[in-house]
Amino acid sequence: MQTDIAPPDGFVPHDRRSPLTEPWEPIFVRRTEEAVILGLQARPAHANGRGFVHGGLLMALADNAMGLTCAHGVGGDRSLVTVNLSLDFLASAQIGQWLAFETTFVKPGSTLCFAQAFVTADGHPCARANGVFRVVSRG
Repeated sequence: MQTDIAPPDGFVPHDRRSPLTEPWEPIFVRRTEEAVILGLQARPAHANGRGFVHGGLLMALADNAMGLTCAHGVGGDRSLVTVNLSLDFLASAQIGQWLAFETTFVKPGSTLCFAQAFVTADGHPCARANGVFRVVSRG
């Protein structure tokens, strides 16, 4: 049976929603000087047919966390779009676990930004992501 858990200290409801992530709510965020970390408790809506967390969810939220972290790094009125994204699956994540999407490396540039993130399930690595983002002006 699934039991709701409180998010870890420092996580608050994520204020940036999209039609893609709406069914996955609630999603939480914790901001640091270096990163925007996303988190959520895995629920049945996040699962694949085998009963563990779907890789598409891991990829989409890793993309989101890396993009937000890169945007934070380049600052100003800049926005980013994903140019390349890869994800290595290290272990499965189970329903009920706390998932965190934390960007661990960013190399910002004026046109491209490179990032790496780790996805953890209850603190244990379950995926590693790499992304390249194009820096664009908003508007």
